Amino acid sequence: MTTAAADTARPPSRLLAITEPGRAMGEFAAFLAMRPLMGALPKGDGHGVLVLPGFLASDTSTGPMRRLLGQLGYVVEGWNLGRNVRVDDARVEEMMCCVEALYDRTGGKVSIVGWSLGGVFARELAKKMPDKVRQVITLGSPISDDRNHTNARRLFEYLNGREPEPIRKGDFRQLAEAPPVPTTSILTRGDGVVHWRGSVQHPGDHAQTENIEVYASHIGLGVNPSVMFALADRLAQADGDWHPFEAKGLCAFAFPKTRLH
Repeated sequence: MTTAAADTARPPSRLLAITEPGRAMGEFAAFLAMRPLMGALPKGDGHGVLVLPGFLASDTSTGPMRRLLGQLGYVVEGWNLGRNVRVDDARVEEMMCCVEALYDRTGGKVSIVGWSLGGVFARELAKKMPDKVRQVITLGSPISDDRNHTNARRLFEYLNGREPEPIRKGDFRQLAEAPPVPTTSILTRGDGVVHWRGSVQHPGDHAQTENIEVYASHIGLGVNPSVMFALADRLAQADGDWHPFEAKGLCAFAFPKTRLH
């Protein structure tokens, strides 16, 4: 990362941060109100979907999302590894085993959905196991190489050190580089934990990358109705037939058209 880019990296405003809980509650209420209608979202083909929680969160946080995806026809698994706190080689190995197990169970490539830090893991797993990963979808994930984009930097470094074990061994050093599989970053300018600029991915050498902007909070991304629509649309694509997201009709109003750079 250039010095100029590093100088501009900053966390979200305090206003966005302190209003996160209230906004997330509104999104959860909207999710519950619209839940009966979500059965009409695009159906899946039965392939495996592994869902990774955010920093300090567990599978409980991704429960509503996983239940919906299961209803839509996917074989959905949480990571079953407790809270997402430590970043070390053992945890990376455990997540790789999660991918292997779901791949063996379903007999095909696995899509990985990662929320916040879980999305960072999802991208790195796809780099290590591209033959077993169908696509990656991240939700408000800090995929920049600069931790100054997130309000959680100090706590993360307190718990894991400035250079966690995988980084000292050469992994997790090029977070901004997309994995060699179709990769979608769902982000929001209303994010009070990770600055939206830290979630923007740039195509680089990989053509099958995209950003989808939604109106949401960070805490509410896992239940936001617009996010559920985008997830269902992305996961329903046939393997090998990826195309960029396009919201049509009335749904288009749920997705901002602003340029991300």
